[in-house]
Amino acid sequence: MTFAGTHTALVTPFRDGVFDKPAFQSLIEAQIAGGITGIIPVGTTGESPTLDHAEHLHVIDVAVQTAAGRCLVIAGTGSNSTVEAVSLTQEAEKLGADAALIVAPYYNKPSQEGLYRHYKAIAESVKFPIVLYSIPGRCGIEISVETTVRLAKDFKNIVAIKEAGGSVERVNQLRAALPDSFEILSGDDSLTLPFMSVGAIGVISVATNLIPGEVSKMVRHQLAGESAHALGIHRKFYPLFKDLFIEPNPVPMKFALARSGHMAADVRLPLCEMSPANAEKLLATLQACGL
Repeated sequence: MTFAGTHTALVTPFRDGVFDKPAFQSLIEAQIAGGITGIIPVGTTGESPTLDHAEHLHVIDVAVQTAAGRCLVIAGTGSNSTVEAVSLTQEAEKLGADAALIVAPYYNKPSQEGLYRHYKAIAESVKFPIVLYSIPGRCGIEISVETTVRLAKDFKNIVAIKEAGGSVERVNQLRAALPDSFEILSGDDSLTLPFMSVGAIGVISVATNLIPGEVSKMVRHQLAGESAHALGIHRKFYPLFKDLFIEPNPVPMKFALARSGHMAADVRLPLCEMSPANAEKLLATLQACGL
């Protein structure tokens, strides 16, 4: 299995505080129609910290059943409790997900040895592929290059990393230290092309919730060596890539999807609706991008 291509970190639609299954299914259909490689239910963009255990697994199940083999399903199963991460990952494998995306344990701030043992426990509990997820801005820790190399060497099912540290230099370091078979995915829409230019093979994207076809096309062009075409798409949508994060993700994306009639903009506390000023700014960006 390769993760080369474009994967959508799906939002989890809510209506009146409850998971909106029809809206979620429609969102997945739009991703598949847009040529997406894979979908990620209940990652950070899916508001995983505010879903209880049963909801979390239900969302993964709906994603697997709706995708029905037409794209990869990489289930978000990370937690800052190793026991919970093991349980979620095992259940996701049973539900038929193709792989798991596992964020570094947040808030605990473990040592690199603790991080290694966390991923070791998870990797040894399942057989399907695991994608590491390093996002120090949200977790307070980074999965070091050395720990990534160690995990890749020791566990055959740890096969990729979603890199969201914002550094091209770090992608260079990872690519130089890891075997060619270990894949790197950009975790930031605005950095997809820079990361791919030094060895990443695609993106786990937020923007694709709204524009799956455009981002998929950009990544395909870059993978095919057609960098001028890829750059043209990047430049057109770069303002959107940035403004989708003017407030905490996924608040701006849900606002944009609601304006497009796809779902309610509802998020769960402690997230809340966008400020009027930022909503106005995002609307202007959407219009400038032709959306």
